[in-house]
Amino acid sequence: MKKANLIWVLSLLFSTTLFGQNTFTLSSNDLGGEATKTQEFNGFGCSGNNQSPQLSWKNAPQGTKSFAVTMYDPDAPTGSGFWHWVVFDIPANANELVPNAGNATLNLTPKGAIQSVTDYGIKGFGGPCPPEGHGLHQYIITVYALKTDKLGLDENANPAIVGFYLWNNTLAKASIVTYYQR
Repeated sequence: MKKANLIWVLSLLFSTTLFGQNTFTLSSNDLGGEATKTQEFNGFGCSGNNQSPQLSWKNAPQGTKSFAVTMYDPDAPTGSGFWHWVVFDIPANANELVPNAGNATLNLTPKGAIQSVTDYGIKGFGGPCPPEGHGLHQYIITVYALKTDKLGLDENANPAIVGFYLWNNTLAKASIVTYYQR
């Protein structure tokens, strides 16, 4: 019986070491299960503060040369969802976006990062603003670990073009989901 227990313990330790590796993870000190008026867009019928949340990530894969962050609402009644934030060319030594980094005029993103246009037609963060009575919308915030240091795009790149370049250069990605309704 003791030999069987020893084998079981060794097997557990081996599998934990082998399969329990650190994974690429995204988290936020500002977001819980639902976004708030702090993140809500100010315009389009909404009256929030339009402040992007704090985001941090860890355990990027080896070979990561830069990061990108997006925020997407697949529930928007557009037929193609709605892009609320697109940031790319974040240097590989960065592991956080501070609160309100999405305000492009404040220059709070890491040096070299580019905030391109959203589906609102603005550069930087455009918070949740679902139609009134449309129910809960999910907002998927994703950080991408990229195999290139620059995407070769500028702040006028639309989300679809940025998405194409992300798809071609992603080593790993991690997401969190928050919800909002009006």
